[in-house]
Amino acid sequence: MNHTQWKTRRTRELLGEQVEDSPEMAAYRLEIRYSLAFGQALYDRRTALGLSHAEVARRAGMTVDEIECIEEAGTVPTLPLLQRLAGALEAELDIHVTPDTEATVRFQALAA
Repeated sequence: MNHTQWKTRRTRELLGEQVEDSPEMAAYRLEIRYSLAFGQALYDRRTALGLSHAEVARRAGMTVDEIECIEEAGTVPTLPLLQRLAGALEAELDIHVTPDTEATVRFQALAA
């Protein structure tokens, strides 16, 4: 969805019109919510450990820009990427997804 489409949709919603999502739009919105949840979880764990973007990037074999992009919900991470980030953050990753609720994403410290 580009900015013009979003603005038109938002205007119609504010005017009280019923706006239906296409299947593609619903999938896109879900992808955005997942990206936001994962980016927040990454940020929370990184800051809890007191790590910089640069340190997480070094540990994960990534660039600082890639870490920042993930935290800003600019990308949907793949499973191999999730595994690398879990290792870099010394944590296991818990993702809970059900049909009726938002996804919850959280890094948990590895059991000692």
